Amino acid sequence: MSRLLTALLLSATVLAGAAAGVSAADLPARHAPVAPPPAVDSWSPWMLRVRALGVVPQESSSLELNGTAIAGDKVSINNTVVPELDITYFFTKNIAVELILGTTPHNIRAAGSIAGLGPIGRTWLLPPTLTLQYHFDINERIKPYVGAGVNYTFFYNTKAKGVFSSLDVENSFGFALQAGVDIMLDRHWGVNLDVKKIFLEPDVKATIPGVGLVTGKVKIDPWLIGGGLTYRF
Repeated sequence: MSRLLTALLLSATVLAGAAAGVSAADLPARHAPVAPPPAVDSWSPWMLRVRALGVVPQESSSLELNGTAIAGDKVSINNTVVPELDITYFFTKNIAVELILGTTPHNIRAAGSIAGLGPIGRTWLLPPTLTLQYHFDINERIKPYVGAGVNYTFFYNTKAKGVFSSLDVENSFGFALQAGVDIMLDRHWGVNLDVKKIFLEPDVKATIPGVGLVTGKVKIDPWLIGGGLTYRF
């Protein structure tokens, strides 16, 4: 019995020594704290563009002299190139509104059957235009869009020329259609191409001393063709 007890005690001593000899490396390693993922830049809904804008009127007219229609009457309005700013706000990644701001001068001349009257006058246009846009999500660089909206054109600093002693062009509402594309160079900067069609037909009134009053409508319907820089906040 004593021999059996001695053997058991010896075995227990050997096992205890073996357990004490186990190194810390043999035990499961404690995991180091995991670093949080890097912060993701917050999405900004704001975008600005600065463009050079070509304004190309597609003019026609319907005029009367002292209440009688003038057959074959036409007007000619010159093209211009001006700077333009637009501000865009995104409601979602695809849906946005854009407000364009710019002003442009135009010379008006008689044409068609009244071409002999020569210059009619000069006026400045301030045509703020608000469009609702849909931006297509093709890839991270190329962002085409289409839009439609409304325009309200202010005519100011209007002056008569030639045989005309007065000229008045009334402010007018119009509709606008739009298509364009942003080509992003990095997260913030890109280049933009944009085309708009504005449907604009203001009432006009002009006086020829000794002849009478010319009244009617002049359809301007300009194309706005722009190119410039995009900045996305």
